[in-house]
Amino acid sequence: MGFSIKLAPGVRIRASSRGIRTSVGPRAARVHFGAGRTGFSTGAGPVGFYTSLGGGRRSSRSGGRATSAATYQRQVAAQQRQAAHAQRVEEAQRLAQTFLRILELHRVDFPAASRPIAPQPAPPDRASIYKHYEQHALADIGLFERAKRARAKQLATQWAEAEMQRQWATRCEQQAAWQQYLDQRWQQLCTNAPEVVLDTLEEAFEDNEAPSAAVGVTDDEVSLVVLVPNMDQVVPERMPTTTQAGNLSLRKLPQRDRADYYKQFVCGQVLVTVREALAVAPAIASTRVAVLRHDGPDSYGRPRVSCLLAATFDRRALNGVQWQTADAARIVNDTSTELVLNQRARTGDLQPLNLATEPALAELLSAVDLAELTGEQ
Repeated sequence: MGFSIKLAPGVRIRASSRGIRTSVGPRAARVHFGAGRTGFSTGAGPVGFYTSLGGGRRSSRSGGRATSAATYQRQVAAQQRQAAHAQRVEEAQRLAQTFLRILELHRVDFPAASRPIAPQPAPPDRASIYKHYEQHALADIGLFERAKRARAKQLATQWAEAEMQRQWATRCEQQAAWQQYLDQRWQQLCTNAPEVVLDTLEEAFEDNEAPSAAVGVTDDEVSLVVLVPNMDQVVPERMPTTTQAGNLSLRKLPQRDRADYYKQFVCGQVLVTVREALAVAPAIASTRVAVLRHDGPDSYGRPRVSCLLAATFDRRALNGVQWQTADAARIVNDTSTELVLNQRARTGDLQPLNLATEPALAELLSAVDLAELTGEQ
């Protein structure tokens, strides 16, 4: 099983069980790198030719004849070109993986929460319990007092059995108490008790790539914030492609293309957070989300953030979404309500929202502990 995705004209990534492999160039002159050996293919119509680049053995002439300086220089130059090409191929693969990861962010699945079951207790260690009582019962009996030793071992067996039952009953009582606590929490989660919902989401968001937090629960709606880095930290300036001659190239991305990828990243982080929240909080029907961007510290060392996007998502609107084919920005646009964002017309850059005109959003952000969210205590 695998998938193939086109990043740009002449640039395609294929993912399979063997790994990620990138193809760059037209069919007439295409370079393949990534999982497996780097190769070159060419073809027209139904006929094609493929060859592996590099890795072949070199033969050397015998006889000890000295290599001329010119030949040596050509060999060094060839090795340098090979090294530069290998480095370029490696960089192209890294960039391709970065762009692929941005496009795949929102496709993470989260299992729906279910009633938690307390684990069954482990049975007591019969052997160690019996050994303890046997040592106690035989403490004052000689080695050759067989009758007394037999009675003592019988008594040790009775004591051990009683202790086994006592320990097992205690463990079952502890398991029942734990199950009762879990059932109570589950019932509170299923009725949207704010404290339980917020605790559950805090635990679920602990390992998120983008710091996320639930800041409030009202009836069946939860308010979330997501903190994203700026564009320079997530979207590369260059993308692998090919020249007209079919050579591998790392072209500089136009600003509008970078802005489009950054929007995909932001929307991907929004959808990941929303999908996880709805998975672990089964009674939540809608989510309000605000996306904050970390703009670095101010003159006093305090974190500066700006709000880039705000939206509301209804659980029912996300049913039936084609997660594996639709991109994140399209899903956010098609499934959200009250979507608020500000894009610069010429470049498409996401611009900070004016909170003075968004009182409800300003009130939401006032509940955010920025120092805790940014990790700058």
